[in-house]
Amino acid sequence: MSTVVTKMHADEVELDVTSVRNLLTEQFPHWADLPLSRLASAGTDNAMFRLGPDMVVRLPRIAGSAGQVAFEQRWLPRLAPELPTPVPVPLGHGVPGTGFPWHWSVFRWLDGENPTVDQLDDPARLATDLAEFITALHRVAPDGPPCSRGRALSTRDEPTRHALSQLDAEIDVPAVTALWEQALRVPAWTGAPVWLHSDLSPGNVLHDQGRLSGVIDFGAAGTGDPAVDLLPAWNLLPASVREEFRTATGVDAATWARGRGWALSISLIQLPYYLHTNPALVASSRHVLREILADAAIE
Repeated sequence: MSTVVTKMHADEVELDVTSVRNLLTEQFPHWADLPLSRLASAGTDNAMFRLGPDMVVRLPRIAGSAGQVAFEQRWLPRLAPELPTPVPVPLGHGVPGTGFPWHWSVFRWLDGENPTVDQLDDPARLATDLAEFITALHRVAPDGPPCSRGRALSTRDEPTRHALSQLDAEIDVPAVTALWEQALRVPAWTGAPVWLHSDLSPGNVLHDQGRLSGVIDFGAAGTGDPAVDLLPAWNLLPASVREEFRTATGVDAATWARGRGWALSISLIQLPYYLHTNPALVASSRHVLREILADAAIE
């Protein structure tokens, strides 16, 4: 059965099983006859196709994500051995061909499923596993390029306020604006940069029987302020284990506050952009806003 794909970007290329199989036939003929199917995903930058029992083909959907391929091909083999959780391992590096304009990748398949908010088997265990992954990543020598989400939170002010201007009918704009302005007043990071995943959303986390089983999509990774990697505190983990997660990550109060600011900004910008095209991201954005407003109400 084919997967129904909703177009989310004006410049998005069309990809289907036939076009991907043509690329495989041209460049990796030894894999071309394996079963191939498109995976349903809330991802916005890349399309994924399951290839045989233990591989996945990942291709950019838009020009803006095409540069992620070279980054992941170079840096994932460097990071993987130093992390306690499986991450994608590149098996093949595809190039433009048969009408597809960008580089693309074949990765080893990672078992597990994306966790669902409020339906976690063991939230405390997952919080601990995520904290272990994050702290291990932050300990890796920061020899990579700067991450766009590793910069000062103030660099997000203009797009965040633009998003707020589009959300009068969707959220409590005055209350959320006040929280955003509060986040902007938090002291900036003055420590050395660290490696960041920077997009630890439920769609990029895999779990199995309550345990973290994989972390995927390192296309936005890089080095900078560790705050953005605290996103799971609001986009995935329930409030009941939030303090446990915070303690396990060992971050200071300012970093925690900046992390909440990043969660706020990312959700606000996503909400109007994907309002009619990506229900999963919209639901996640609304969840984050509710969690942050609830946090503020008890502080």
